[in-house]
Formats: sequence, C-alpha cells, structure tokens
Amino acid sequence: MFRKHGWRIDRAIHNYFYFLFYAPYVKVSLILTRWIVRTLSWFRPIAILPRAIFNRYHSKVLSIGDTRKIFALNEDIHLVSRENRTIIPYKYATKILFTAPEFIVVMDCPCKLGRKEPCEPVSSCIAVGRSLALFWLEHCQKYRPRKITQAEALEIIRTHRRTGHVTQAFFKVATGGSTGVICNCCPKCCVSFEATRLARKIDRSLSMNAESGYVTERDADKCRLCGTCANACPFQAIRIEGDERVYDEIACMGCELCVERCPQGALALRRGAGRTSPLDLDLVRSRVSTEASAQG
Repeated sequence: MFRKHGWRIDRAIHNYFYFLFYAPYVKVSLILTRWIVRTLSWFRPIAILPRAIFNRYHSKVLSIGDTRKIFALNEDIHLVSRENRTIIPYKYATKILFTAPEFIVVMDCPCKLGRKEPCEPVSSCIAVGRSLALFWLEHCQKYRPRKITQAEALEIIRTHRRTGHVTQAFFKVATGGSTGVICNCCPKCCVSFEATRLARKIDRSLSMNAESGYVTERDADKCRLCGTCANACPFQAIRIEGDERVYDEIACMGCELCVERCPQGALALRRGAGRTSPLDLDLVRSRVSTEASAQG
C-alpha cells in the first residue's frame, strides 16, 4: 500500500482501514449521507460536499460484454491519462490498472452486510489483480474472501445478473485512484445507488455512478410489449403505457439487463450519442498502444 501511494501516507492508511473495516465504513458513510440530506438539503451550497466525495469515490456501470473482457485478461493493463475521463467522467480516481489480472478474489459485499435483510448471495465483491486480492485474503478474513478463477468470477457475475444485480467497476482515491474492484450491485442494497438517489435531492446532476456508454435499441417487429424489459430495468428507464413502450434514454445506465432478459431478442446495445466511452478493454488496449507509439 505504501508503494502504491508513495508520499501520501494518509491515503495508504485510509486504504488499509477502508478494507480492514469495510462493512462499518460503508454503513457509517450511508448514515452520514442520510443525515446530511435529511437536515441540510435545503441549503443548496451543501451540494459541494457530495460532489467532492463523488469525485473521489465512484463507479462505472459495465455491460456484460465489457465485463467478459475484463475476466479474459491475460496481460497487465496500465492506462493513466487525462483521456480516461472520457470513460470515467470524474476529476480524480480515473486510472485503469489491472496488474496480474488472473489473480482474483471474491468476498462479502459491505453494502449487503449493512442491511437488515440483505439480498443473496452476499459474496459478490470481486478483486482483480494480485496486490488487492492478496490483501483481501490476508487481512479481510471476516468477510470470507476466497480465491477464484476467471471462469468462476464470470459465473458469479452471471448468477447475480439473473437476479437483477448491476455490474460495476469501482474507483476510489484512497485505494490508489484506480479500478480493480468489480461489484455485483443490488439496486436495493447498493450504497452507491442510494447515495446517488439521496444526493439528487440536493442537486439533480449529482451521481456516484457513471453510465456504461451504451443505450438500447428495439426491434419493433420482434417486440411483443410483454413488459419483461420494464420489470428488469433497475433505473425505471422503461415502461409500458397501453400499446406503447416508453424508453427514457437519459435515465438508462446501459447495464444491459433488459437486453439479456428480453424473451423475443428484440433489444440490443449501441453506443449512445453524447455518452461516456465504454470501459471496453479492446478500446483501452488500442489507446495504450497508440500512446506508447506516440511516446516512442
């Protein structure tokens, strides 16, 4: 951790205690957020606080296609650039780093542990990369970490997506400003989703979650207006009104759950105009190669 953070000893210590006391850290953060919104939402300048926090701790929604590419990695990825903000549109914590990506550990989700009736399975947070994964194995035993293969990680993700969990890559300044944690986020249990809902009571533009970069398109000839997609969407971006399907592209986070659930195969993902770039490792590799050639 000290190698990762260099002279920022404060961040190394924060990194250590963040994972050592993962569940209470997240629970206390949620309690404080609720209190701030409940008591200070009338005071508009308070929006500075969640904005500062979200710039340091946030996530990127992943499609299942982009997720598969992460769990097929057999090489290190190192991309540290201002251009990363086109993918992760926040001021800090935008490094895309995967070191020894075949070394993977899964452990219990702190968001679920903080709920009275958590969604199952609780074991849903995945560390990709030797450094973080080893730390979980050595120091986070109370959260039941276990080493898994890339194939097992993908099966865990598929299992969670079948029950409506959203796949997200998390970024945090205190843990090195990079990705490395891939979470299966329950819309009801996830603290990041609740933090966004609460923060938007102060400022509608605030979000801890960056959309995937995709939107959905529908084949009207195949669609039977069965409503399966509306029921699958965790962001209320789809509804059926009489004989019409109403799609709110702004609300859509491009998680791809509706595409996977559609029994007619009437939905597909496409890149959304004006959206962030996807965390597509084929595109990331291309950028790494281009930047290396330019520097050489």
